[in-house]
Amino acid sequence: MPKHNPETFVFWNQMPFLTKNPYLFVAMEKTLSLFPLNLIVYPGEDLNLHIFEPRYRQLINECLDEERTFGIPAFINNKLPGYGTEMHVTTLHKRYPDGRMDIKSKGLGVFKLVNFENPIPGKLYAGGEVALVPPGDSYSAHASALTERLERLYNLLQIETDYSATSENLSYKVAHKVGLSIEQEYELLTLETEAERQLFLIQHLNNVLPVVSDMERTKQRIRMNGHFKNLDPLNF
Repeated sequence: MPKHNPETFVFWNQMPFLTKNPYLFVAMEKTLSLFPLNLIVYPGEDLNLHIFEPRYRQLINECLDEERTFGIPAFINNKLPGYGTEMHVTTLHKRYPDGRMDIKSKGLGVFKLVNFENPIPGKLYAGGEVALVPPGDSYSAHASALTERLERLYNLLQIETDYSATSENLSYKVAHKVGLSIEQEYELLTLETEAERQLFLIQHLNNVLPVVSDMERTKQRIRMNGHFKNLDPLNF
């Protein structure tokens, strides 16, 4: 095994993803400029960012000038666990006189880090090779079960919902809105099929719904405390 370079973190024990075609054993790899963040972005998700650090101002300016993408690898507990999302800058919303920027971006697809170099030679920012995770099916037979639990949760919380069981990549659309921890959001990002992701969310909601229901009952009891109660007499 090569000697560890403190400026380059390589996932030596992780093989890059291969194409789904069994006859094409070609890793779908590419080089990305990387912007690690303590958050999870899903494919199709819109993300607004305020860019103020010089290294990321350089990164975003190059993405705008060269019309190229960048990557947001998840940074959790001061570590890069390995997965992230390829991003496209959709709009330069505002550029400030001092060089800061407000940008709008969108998640394109999931990747797995092959190596990470900080900084790239001649640049201020990090970069590395990534293996693109092939997108799976956008729909799942578990969608109705998931939306039924979502409706129960949002009814308890008195929040309106307009999610449909026929929504494409439903799991990505609701993942930030069901009370997942960042570690759970990351685990969802690593799941390759919509069916796996929906089952993951269903299990989470199965655990959360009884807790939320108990909390709502407790709130009702607190509201009733001190009120005049009209109770039916008991027959002995």
